[in-house]
Amino acid sequence: MRLFVAGLRKLIRRPATYITFILVVLLLALILISIGATARQTATQEGGEVALLFITFPAAYAFVLSFILGLGGLFAVIYGAAIAGSEWTWGTLKSAVARGESRSRYQLVSFAAMALMLGVGLVAAYALGIVLMVVGDTIGGISTAGLNHAATLATLPELLVRGWLAIVEQAALGFAIATLARSQLAGIATGIGVYFAEQFSTLFLPGIVKYLPFHVAGDVVAVSDGGSFGGGGGAAQALEPNTAILLVIAWLIGALVVAALFTERAEISG
Repeated sequence: MRLFVAGLRKLIRRPATYITFILVVLLLALILISIGATARQTATQEGGEVALLFITFPAAYAFVLSFILGLGGLFAVIYGAAIAGSEWTWGTLKSAVARGESRSRYQLVSFAAMALMLGVGLVAAYALGIVLMVVGDTIGGISTAGLNHAATLATLPELLVRGWLAIVEQAALGFAIATLARSQLAGIATGIGVYFAEQFSTLFLPGIVKYLPFHVAGDVVAVSDGGSFGGGGGAAQALEPNTAILLVIAWLIGALVVAALFTERAEISG
């Protein structure tokens, strides 16, 4: 518990925590309001009526979360890499080990603190995203009568837990990559490269890519037509949400095991 609380205090003071959240919210504001405000024009185009359903409540509840998962995936990777890489670059891991802390325990507890911060950030971003979607729908003249749909509101806790696991899984990949690189900058650069490599590989290997970490993270929340938004988009067929969540958990555990084992065996110098 002492390490966990210390990790939280450290993350609260980190500029990366606030910068990441602010960037996600700004992009959400720009895109969601624009989508809602131009929905009427979009509806006149081919397939526009289907797109209109996604941003009409109560379906918009799932749409906003799916959008956050797709938008926030890259930021989660960068954030995870920044936190893990700084442990090596700034020498904080070396100091902890010198105090007698277990290497793997220190890394896993640090990640647990980061996961909690991501959960708080996700809930805050989602709440703001719903407000922004309402604003966009209002500007576009779209009814928000389904905003208080009781059955959908009852599913929100499960949706948020699914979204949290997806965001944490993507952050864990950045965390593991930066740990292997033992560098903040190298971890961030490599994490970004891996993220975009998976997106581009959709064009060539759709049958395989749908099982990869960023795509399964985008499939944990189903939207009204059974599809999904975010990392699972494109040519790769979306997975069933329950299948996707199992794969998310598997990728999450795998990334943490790799990070912990490498930390245990790595030479810490400098």
